[in-house]
Amino acid sequence: MPRNPKLDERTCRMICPIAAAMVGVCLTAIGIIQIKLAVQGSQTFADDLLSLDAVLFLVATLSAYFALRGGSERRLFVLEHIADVSFITAMTLMAGVCIFITYAFSV
Repeated sequence: MPRNPKLDERTCRMICPIAAAMVGVCLTAIGIIQIKLAVQGSQTFADDLLSLDAVLFLVATLSAYFALRGGSERRLFVLEHIADVSFITAMTLMAGVCIFITYAFSV
C-alpha cells in the first residue's frame, strides 16, 4: 500500500459544496438564535459554537477547493486530509450544538 494514496477527487468534489452550504446554515442558525435571545433576554453560547462551526466548514471548503486546483501529490494528500478532518469535526460539532439548542431553549 502506498504511503500517500492518490487524491480521490470525488471526496473533495463532495466536501466543497456541502461544506460551503453548511456555512450558510450556521449563519442562518446564528441569526435565529440572536433573535430568540433578544426576545427572551437570556444568554447562551450556542451562537459562539456555531461561529466556530462555520469557520471549520470554511476550512473544509477551502482545503477541498485547493486540493482540486492541483499541485504536488503530497500537497494534495495533505489538503484532502485537512478537508476530511475539518468537515467531520464540523459536522460532529453541529450535531452537538443541535442537541444543546434543543435542551437549552426547551426550558
